[in-house]
Amino acid sequence: MTVQSILATKGKDVTTGDPSMTIAQVCARLAEHRIGALVMTDESRSVVGIISERDVVRVMANGGADALQDTASRHMTRTVITCGKRDSVDDVMEKMTRGRFRHVPVCDNGELVGIISIGDVVKYRMAEIEREAQDMRSYIATA
Repeated sequence: MTVQSILATKGKDVTTGDPSMTIAQVCARLAEHRIGALVMTDESRSVVGIISERDVVRVMANGGADALQDTASRHMTRTVITCGKRDSVDDVMEKMTRGRFRHVPVCDNGELVGIISIGDVVKYRMAEIEREAQDMRSYIATA
């Protein structure tokens, strides 16, 4: 199964931000859209960074309320691990596990076209396990 199959089900909408946003604006956007990470893009929708809820918590723990006025560019991850639409879900799971992150932007020819979260991957894996179990029950019933 590929990333494209997940995007076909969940959609390709990605809430993005600009690196010049303040941490307060990042928090507002995360809360408004009920998401765990904000992908930072440039004018051409190329990924230039990502900032997650975990990043915001770390910023606040270290800088207190004053950190709300810092720019996202100061705290975002600049080297973003991405995947392509044709990548396997297993490969994306491996990236998430190895890197210990929960969101992977999906890019096509350098342009952001979607995002895969750990929740998307778990949902896919659960459906796959259920399909396998159903296939096994059908096989046993006909044997």
